[in-house]
Amino acid sequence: MKKTAFNKFHHDLGGRLVEFAGYELPVEYTGVNEEHLNVRNNVGVFDVSHMGEFWVKGEKALDLVQKITTNDVSKLSQGKIQYSCFPNGKGGIVDDLLVYHYEDEKYLLVVNASNIEKDWAWVNEQNDIGAILENASEQTSQLAVQGPNATALLQKLTDINLSEIEYYTFVTGSMGGVEEVIISATGYTGAGGFELYVYNDDAPKIWEAIFEAGKEFDVKPAGLAARDTLRLEKGYCLYGNDIDDTTSPIEAGLGWITKFTEGNDFIDRQKMLAVKEAPIAKRLKGFEMIDRGIPRHGYEIFDAENQNIGIVTSGTMSPILKKGIGMGYINAGHLKVGTEIFIKVRKKYLKARIIKFPFV
Repeated sequence: MKKTAFNKFHHDLGGRLVEFAGYELPVEYTGVNEEHLNVRNNVGVFDVSHMGEFWVKGEKALDLVQKITTNDVSKLSQGKIQYSCFPNGKGGIVDDLLVYHYEDEKYLLVVNASNIEKDWAWVNEQNDIGAILENASEQTSQLAVQGPNATALLQKLTDINLSEIEYYTFVTGSMGGVEEVIISATGYTGAGGFELYVYNDDAPKIWEAIFEAGKEFDVKPAGLAARDTLRLEKGYCLYGNDIDDTTSPIEAGLGWITKFTEGNDFIDRQKMLAVKEAPIAKRLKGFEMIDRGIPRHGYEIFDAENQNIGIVTSGTMSPILKKGIGMGYINAGHLKVGTEIFIKVRKKYLKARIIKFPFV
């Protein structure tokens, strides 16, 4: 297994480490509920160095990123970030990603860890126009400092006014004695905070600075399990569960990142436009349990007449709501908020209701 530059800290802090996307990473330290609530109410730190980072540079950079992503990159000014996805040429999704407009003729694509090799091959395959590509995944470390006290903690480590970094924007500057840190505000927890991108050699220094400055806030590390429950409470998709090579971004409720603006001729534009204009067949919807139970990926969804109407893609016991929550693809006719559905848990049919995202 690969190890991130923070691996020693995870062991020293007693993290329970597992294999994830080829890396040894902490799934939890003191428990998913405690870590979840600490991020939601205070501040926690995630090692997300396993994520992939691709640079797209040169005079053809914009043309390539516009071609391979569904959002409209021409509208993305320097210092701004877009959430987007790679269409796969068949109407599905290669991966979802973040696009950073770093500077003129230079973009940073941040992709999911489990898809780095697939994504890198796909981007290169589509690059028939001469953009300059660099896979910086192995040289880059990333921390997500998340929670309502993240700004106050990190402000102790930089002269940059962090309160001026708006949602889905970024700056590059000094943080914790490390230069050229990319400081961005996207967040996969919905709790506020920042992502910090540094070179591997600088990673231990910035970790130590954050945890020293964070003593007054009782900062704690958080693992993959809490990251998953936090994102689900906000209704954020997870690639491989809620979206994949067979799902359309339109069906997944990601029409807002699928821009059919004039001149935005991305791969699969016509296929996705056809899905948008066709009658609804199914949609990714959130639901909360009425009966006591925890929905899990792959569980079947039924209506009151015992007809199979869908499948669960993600589910958990919400640490905030103290009830089971989930999302899944549900057939047309059962999509209205408040509609009662049934989740088949083992041999029982447990009652649930459709809700509007986010859960929290």
